[in-house]
Amino acid sequence: MKAKVKTLMTTNPRSCSPDSSLQEAARMMAECDCGAIPVMESDGARRVIGIITDRDIACRAVAQGKDPSQTKVSECMSRGLATANEDDDIKDCCEAMERAQVRRLLVLDADGELCGIVSQADIALHLSKNKIAEVVKEVSQPAQASKSA
Repeated sequence: MKAKVKTLMTTNPRSCSPDSSLQEAARMMAECDCGAIPVMESDGARRVIGIITDRDIACRAVAQGKDPSQTKVSECMSRGLATANEDDDIKDCCEAMERAQVRRLLVLDADGELCGIVSQADIALHLSKNKIAEVVKEVSQPAQASKSA
């Protein structure tokens, strides 16, 4: 039997709303010792609408001179979500990370609601050195510039 994503993901991750301030999101990251917080619909559902990362805060707010205590998460969050299902094989999860060139995937349950996050660090603890090196190499590749016709 192949290992499933749910065996290595962080379950029930902290989340914020799009109306949370960047300062609140950064405080959560510090408390949880993580670099990303899922952004959930404001109605209390466990449906993800984005993710806010420490890099988003640094590049889209602080570097632009925005006040983190006054800037909403919705203004800086990443919206293109890379996801996995909790019952996916770890191999499929790694391939999804490589394709999307991301260091973490949001994990959804059968109802499409957030149930966890899996990161490169989680994978590193469970896979061979060769597979870890492959994932890190592929995720770290420079994005391909789109060619115009």
